[in-house]
Amino acid sequence: MSEGAGNFFEDFRLGQVIRHATPRTITTGDVALYNGLFGARFAVQSADTFAKKIGYPRAPVDDLLVFHVVFGKTVPDISLNAVANLGYADCRFLAPVYPGDTLSAQSEVVGLRENSNRQSGVVYVRSRGFNQKGTVVLDYARWVMVRKRAEAAPVASASVPKLPDKVDPAALGGGVPRLKSKGYDYVLAGGTRRFADYHPGEKIDHRDGMTVEEAEHQIATRLYQNTARVHFNQFTESKGRFGRRLIYGGHVISLARALSFNGLANAFHVAAINGGRHVAPLFAGSTVFAWSEVLERQEIPKRKDIGALRLRTIATKDRPCEDFPLKQGDEYDPAVILDLDYWALIPR
Repeated sequence: MSEGAGNFFEDFRLGQVIRHATPRTITTGDVALYNGLFGARFAVQSADTFAKKIGYPRAPVDDLLVFHVVFGKTVPDISLNAVANLGYADCRFLAPVYPGDTLSAQSEVVGLRENSNRQSGVVYVRSRGFNQKGTVVLDYARWVMVRKRAEAAPVASASVPKLPDKVDPAALGGGVPRLKSKGYDYVLAGGTRRFADYHPGEKIDHRDGMTVEEAEHQIATRLYQNTARVHFNQFTESKGRFGRRLIYGGHVISLARALSFNGLANAFHVAAINGGRHVAPLFAGSTVFAWSEVLERQEIPKRKDIGALRLRTIATKDRPCEDFPLKQGDEYDPAVILDLDYWALIPR
């Protein structure tokens, strides 16, 4: 492999462990830039004063900023030559991250499957993010379609891992200290609803929309040191399938999460991602809207301070969500770009 060329499908081996460059110290500047790009308003991540009153030493870094930074570390080795990032599963946020913490990442190849056209294959990896103390702060699986360098190149026998449909609620809560409930100010948090106020089957229109500009999505992706060419190189992408730069799928996740404040203001912590699908691509100039459905409401063993909401958040492009668009028959509505299933923690 020439340096900087990235791995192709035939370069991966089952059980292969890859340590990723480059460690990254998260600063308050990174947090400010992230907030400037997405406008998230969750009080716990916004104010040291609020976070301290409920038991944190200071405001933690937004969970999705942690995810994107760790994800970005994996791109040069896993998905530089990707056709598409296909999905996520068993993603757990295991410990809080604070400004000043340094994150690094490591991945293990847990599955491989060549596509029938022999031009690409699907690589399954288990990636972990660590802080400077060696504590695992994030653990997740993802699968990505990667090009082959040569169609005739021999590849390993197919092996597809079995991944859980959802993260067990009993495994949630490690990223949240025991809350001092009397310190939680619902007025400052921006919403009065807590755990018992949500019910399975309830649908929430998050109302607002955010238009994505070309510079914004590139700045965001560079913030994570994500080097995937499809997001930056218009010279190359103008000759490709779409004729323009593709917005990083994680950008849509962060937009949908920020929009979800309308209706879910107290669901302050993304504890786990059960699964996710980037249904369709997004390009600059489109406006993102979102809605969520409450799939489950679960207590967490030995935790009386917080509960877990299993949420399915749907993001659309150029289509408001007051009628909760999802599918037309067996197919997704043409406006749907993201289908995300995750656990969020909320005060009881």
